[in-house]
Amino acid sequence: MLLGGAATTVALGLAGCASSPHRSAPTPTGGPDGSASPGPSPSGSPAPGSPSTAPAPVLPVTTPWQPSSNDVDPQVKQRAVSLIEALGAWPAGGRGAAAARARVSALGLDPGLVDQAGATLLGGAPQAALQVLEAQYGGILADSASVLVVCRQWTLGPNGQVVPGGTTVDVRLSQARPLWTVTALHPAQPGPASAALPAAARQVLASSVITLPPAARADVLSGAIHDSALQALLTLSGRYRLELSVVRSGHPIDVFGTTRPSDHPLGRAFDVWRIDGHAVVDPATSHSLVDTFMRAAAAVGSYNVGGPRQLSGAAFFSDNTHHDHVHVGFDF
Repeated sequence: MLLGGAATTVALGLAGCASSPHRSAPTPTGGPDGSASPGPSPSGSPAPGSPSTAPAPVLPVTTPWQPSSNDVDPQVKQRAVSLIEALGAWPAGGRGAAAARARVSALGLDPGLVDQAGATLLGGAPQAALQVLEAQYGGILADSASVLVVCRQWTLGPNGQVVPGGTTVDVRLSQARPLWTVTALHPAQPGPASAALPAAARQVLASSVITLPPAARADVLSGAIHDSALQALLTLSGRYRLELSVVRSGHPIDVFGTTRPSDHPLGRAFDVWRIDGHAVVDPATSHSLVDTFMRAAAAVGSYNVGGPRQLSGAAFFSDNTHHDHVHVGFDF
């Protein structure tokens, strides 16, 4: 139940957008589970004996996502996000593949990309709103890139109710002039929820200091995340408030630019983009905070901790891909 729409904010949340990666996304109108509230009550009281009229459902108001000035190549992320915002949100009258193709064409991108968006991204609801929570590199090389666009989405259901959803999309790009171009879309495929979750998974899902976006939450619900990663999350959350971007699905199967399998699809890794409310990519974020967290991740058993700076020790690595998040991987 996700994506398709305009990249600009529209009153009453009828367009898709997102938050800056170095500040908190605005809280959409509604409850803590992301569902939208029905809107303000009409002024005054109904006349005696007249039926009360429930206000019409209102989609959450969203804000455009912007890259950080500290990103390796802000244009690459913006290009990927603009496409997902165009796919994942639409006003009344804007649903359907034909309308989505027109929105994609307006960005100067191949309208055939709509066919790769999938039902989870595009949907068939009469209206939708999209909030990009984070855009993180899945990989960036001189002439190609993967941008993992993490989203929440709200659609109007068949009975007019607001239905929360969301996904993560691995957006592939190649260098072109004047702008990079999108070559492929790989939406997350978390798998069905497990009927018998381990205790650690249930504790992660219930934690008030571990924030899981929709695809990552579905990954944990599927029961496909290794106990080593879950236990590490629980231990680290005793010291830090953690906002995750990617756990298992929505990540490249191989380490970008190689044929080496990534630990993410195996359920043995997670990525953290914000620590104690501070985005890893934000130039104002303390180096000490991020570096201390990386060392804490290694101390709880991670053999492969990647981040924006190279720390001493065999467990640590750094490159352009990990300039905007901390990767925590396990080999058991």
